Amino acid sequence: MTRRMLEASGPPRGATAPAPWVIDALLGLGVTLTVAWLIAVNVGGMGAGGWEYPWALVLGALLLARRRYPLLVAIGSGAAVIGYHASGHAPIGVAVPLAAVMFSAAEFGRAIGAAVVSAAVITIALSYRLAIGQDPAYLIAYELPAQALLLAGAVALGDGVRSRRELRRQSERIAAMTAERYEREAERRVMTERLEIARELHDSVGHALTVVTLHGQVLEESLTPQDEELRRSLRAITDTTAATFADLRRTVLSLRGEGSAPRSPLRLSDLESAIAPAAQIGVATTLSVSVMTALPSAVETTIYRIVQESIVNVVRHAQASRVDVSVRESDGSVSVSVVDDGCGGPTNPSAESHTGSGIAGMRERTVLLGGEFSAGRSGDGFTVRARIPIEAASG
Repeated sequence: MTRRMLEASGPPRGATAPAPWVIDALLGLGVTLTVAWLIAVNVGGMGAGGWEYPWALVLGALLLARRRYPLLVAIGSGAAVIGYHASGHAPIGVAVPLAAVMFSAAEFGRAIGAAVVSAAVITIALSYRLAIGQDPAYLIAYELPAQALLLAGAVALGDGVRSRRELRRQSERIAAMTAERYEREAERRVMTERLEIARELHDSVGHALTVVTLHGQVLEESLTPQDEELRRSLRAITDTTAATFADLRRTVLSLRGEGSAPRSPLRLSDLESAIAPAAQIGVATTLSVSVMTALPSAVETTIYRIVQESIVNVVRHAQASRVDVSVRESDGSVSVSVVDDGCGGPTNPSAESHTGSGIAGMRERTVLLGGEFSAGRSGDGFTVRARIPIEAASG
């Protein structure tokens, strides 16, 4: 949240804001040139001897410290203007040399101090001019309102800039807090949905797997020694159910966000277990693996799932007597083929919505890794082929 707020308070994208010292230097230069111009114009006709111009440099240099010491700069500038006139130099007025200083003081949160300093300087200047015999009517009716309005306007403008800046920062903080709240709410909704899914999986699928396991064990205990083939099939059912239940438990724990041991990645060395269901029902199986390169985990998992799903389809639909599984590396990719001699399988695998989502799932896994996938009848059987590039999968 803090990071977002800091980013939001920065300059707009595409705009490069000048450094603060650059702005201060330009403002100081502007004040120096303005005061120097007033000295050169010589409104009072007193004649400028050249010693007045260092005062212009002093007034401009003071603005370099306006950010760190805004009130001290205002007081120092007011004292410099009074000292300038007390030294008998050509008149430069009060409001014009001090307008930028009072604006800066108000901009950085010293509006009251700037107003007090402005009032003090105007009062001192007016008192002095009355004391030396200048026309009171002119001073009070013309000079005083003009000087007061100019300095008051500078203070008001600076305070307005400060207020708008603070309002913008507050709006950015509110926006950041609102975005943070929406993000937390979204995370809470996602977590709620995950807990609901975990509960449904545990209550429905978990219960069904438990029932299958129990009935399988009861049935296995009721078999006679002569029913060895049936006993092997029941053991395959109970073993598969137990493994599936373990996978389900890990999935439920992951959905609940609870700590659990990470699931071991599937490897090519596990392919024997993937083709085991076909062998257990009497289908002749062959497995040929020729891969020399260490494959990314995602590639090995995808290969395992393709072979596993293909074997499940053979067992369920193919009525095959033989299935050949081949995994080979060539030209920077790995090719997988599962070929059976059965009569099952959809005529158009792309139209699989009526039979399941196994082929669609295999195709999605392959395409996600930048590979190519095909499945369909070939001769007297059914063939599943996939090719996965190794480098693309590694990236």
